[in-house]
This record gives sequence, C-alpha cells and structure tokens, in this order.
Amino acid sequence: MPVTLTDRTSSTRTAPADRTFWFVLLIGSLTLLPAVTTDMYLPSLPDVAADLSTTPAAAQFTITGMLIGGALGQLVVGPFSDRVGRRLPVLIGVSLHVVVSLLCVVAATIEQLATLRVLQGLVSAGATVVAMAVIRDRYTGAEAARIISRLMLVIAAAPLLAPTAGSVIAAAWGWRAVFVVLALFAALLVVVVALFLPETLPPHRRAAHGLAASFRGYAALLHDRCFVALAVIPGMGLALIISYVAGSSFVFQEQYGLSAQQFALVFALGGTSLVTGSQVNAALVRRFGPLTLLRVGLPVTLAFTAVLAVQGATGIGGLVGLVVAIWFSTAVLGFVMANASALALSRHGERAGTAAAFIGFFQAGLAGAVSTLVGVLGEDALAMTGVMFGSMVVAQVVLALGTPAYRRDAHERLEAVGAQVAEVAPPTPVAPPEPVEPAEPQQRQPVEPAEPQQVEAAEPQQVEAAEPQQVASASPARTAAPASGRP
Repeated sequence: MPVTLTDRTSSTRTAPADRTFWFVLLIGSLTLLPAVTTDMYLPSLPDVAADLSTTPAAAQFTITGMLIGGALGQLVVGPFSDRVGRRLPVLIGVSLHVVVSLLCVVAATIEQLATLRVLQGLVSAGATVVAMAVIRDRYTGAEAARIISRLMLVIAAAPLLAPTAGSVIAAAWGWRAVFVVLALFAALLVVVVALFLPETLPPHRRAAHGLAASFRGYAALLHDRCFVALAVIPGMGLALIISYVAGSSFVFQEQYGLSAQQFALVFALGGTSLVTGSQVNAALVRRFGPLTLLRVGLPVTLAFTAVLAVQGATGIGGLVGLVVAIWFSTAVLGFVMANASALALSRHGERAGTAAAFIGFFQAGLAGAVSTLVGVLGEDALAMTGVMFGSMVVAQVVLALGTPAYRRDAHERLEAVGAQVAEVAPPTPVAPPEPVEPAEPQQRQPVEPAEPQQVEAAEPQQVEAAEPQQVASASPARTAAPASGRP
C-alpha cells in the first residue's frame, strides 16, 4: 500500500533530527550558490556603473539577467535530472559556474558582463532544480514545507553575510575580485557535492523515455491549473524579494546617503526577517498544514506591503520607517513561498525534477521580469515599494481565482490528491493476518481473511491430522474476522 497524505498535516516520511540537519545543510548549500552570486555582488553595482561607463539601469540588468538565465536553465535541467538522476546535472552546472565567474573577472564592457551574468544564471540552475527535486524525492506535504522553511537558515547566510563580504572585497581589491571569490566558492561546492550528495533518484524510478518526451511533461503540468497557480505564487514572492534586492543599493546609498558598509548592515538586518518568518512557518506547518498557513499568510503579506508602499510614497518615518516596513513585509512572506512550493511539488511527484524546474522557471522568470520595473520606474523608494506591493496583489489574485484555496474542500483538492503519487517505502500490509501454523514460513505471508478456504486448502493434511477437533472452531473464527473489522 503506497504511503499517502490523508490529512492536511501528514507527510510521507520523517527522519531523525541529526539526519535532517545534515540534509538541510547539504541541500541548502546548493540553493545558496545563486543567492550568494547575487547578493555578494550587490554593493558593487554603483562601482560597476561608474567603471564600465553605463547607467544604473544597465548595471541592474546584471542582476535580473542572471535570474532570466536561471529561469531558462531550469527548464533544461529539470527533465534532464528526471532522466539521469540528481548528481550529474548539479556537478556539471556548478563546474561551469566556476568558468563563467572567472570570465566575469575580465569583462571589458557592460554588454559582456550582462551576457556572462545570463550564462551564470543558466549554469547555476542545476543547483536550484536539484535541491528542490531532492526534497520532493524524500518528502511531501507538511514535511516538505517544513524542510523548505528550514532551508532559509542556510539561505539566509547570503543576505546576512554576502553583501558585507562583497563590500569588503570590493573596497580592498575592486568589484572584479568578487567574481574570483564566487569562483572559489563554486569550486568548493563541487567537491562537497561529489563527496556527500546522495543519489535520491534510483534507476528504476527514472524516466525511461527520451529527453524529448520528458520535455512534453511540461504540457501535463500546464494542464494542471492548480499547479500552475501554486507555481506562480512563489515566483511573485521572489519578485518581491528581488525588487528589494535590485533597488535597495540605490535607495539606501543614493537616496538616503548610506555608505557601502552601512548598506550591507541594513541589508543583513532585512535578511533576518525572512529567516524569522520561515522558521515560525516550519514550527507551525505540521500542526496547521501548508494550505492553512498559505491562505492566511498571503493576505497578511499583502497588507504589510500596502503599508510599505504608502511609506515609500510619503516618506513617513524616514529611513527607520522604511527598514521596519520592509522587515515585516518579508517576514510574513516566509508563510507564502515554502508552503506554495510544497503544495505544487506534491501534485507531481512522479516528475519531481520537471515540476521543480517549472516552479523555478516561474520564480526566476517572474522575479527577473518584475524587478526590472524598479529601474524603469525610477530606482527610488516609491518605485521599489510599489513593485513589491504589486507583486503581492498579483499573488493574492492568483491564489483566490486559480486555486480552490478558500473553498471548503480545499485540503482534499490541493493536498491529498497530489500526495497520492508519493511512494516512499516498500508496500506493507495494514495488519498482519493470524497464521494457521507458525511453524510453516509460507503461512506468514499476508492472506486475505475474507477467504478462509484458501488457508485451509494450503495445508489440508496439517489441519485434519494434527487437531481435527479444532477445525470446527477455527473456521467460524476466520469467517467472523472480517465482520469485526481490522484496525
């Protein structure tokens, strides 16, 4: 009997705490690569614009271009990982990341740097897709949402530490040295993955058809309206984050006059918000379920971003007011992205790599496209906060109209249906039947109690010869068993 999700807080598998910790640390190191590649480079944006004689909007595209490249790369890596397993795609992608990072060091024009950043996003897509697919290979439902939330403990190292490290490196050796450090980090990650990442997709579970047929799996995903809607919601959540990431350096450094080091500290403070919200979500998701937290958390996020947009438009509260409003807006976002991703992945566990790529495509693609509006609209606080608020408006509309999240049967339609594809343990009977004769091993196999004549026919000579008087008493007991029910 496959293990299925039968209520809103169940999950397919739990693991000892120590194994879960190392699993989260390992998978988190994969998802950390794109985040570090983005955040360590942030304080250098004004220097890049000045050094390469370009506009701030063109410099910002080196951030959004990486996201666009990541979106396209995930569409390729997802089906590839369903076909060949999880380890090979990530090893190829992270190794190429080393090469592209070194090429960024010698970029002479903004066009060259922007092109290389798109390639950098393309090759780093393997790390993101494999991380999500490995989670779906092992977990689903509330447990998957909990693991994704726990990943924020690792991912948070990017906004907390990367900008500070990037500003120190750029101040000492220039912005190009940042890419040298990124190359070294990716090289270290290749070694860690090669030594410690297990293969979670055994050969018998891999897609037997060719890659062309695997790509057609996207058509099946597109026909699942709920899946598409749930995949869009994390994309709009990431659009909120990247809009803040892309605009914050100009808002805080140019509009509010902060130095690179001060900006790094403010940015790190903002990183603690998403960590806090994600860990609260991880603590609550087993009790309330991912759907309940999603349909409550998204409207609350929308309300906080509305306050943020008003603050950005009026300047009420100054720098402190802006930072506080951003902190609460991103904190409650921790109840949105992990739960929406877990619900979407649970619907298509048979093609976890393709589903993870689809979600990642929407995340990177929407985030890259939407965050570009910050530069187009003026690169000030109003532009940044307005785009953040608009992202949550779209997410709330998609959840309300694209899914049955606010209907009475929402749990059954969104969670239980998807989890039925999960099969994480060998089939086991619900309850072992009573053996006729313990001395005979073959009688310990599961036998249908409703058909006692099969048991008696299996060993007729033992029943009659050993205890003839027990035949009359044994048979009624067997026929009565189904009526009494099994636990």
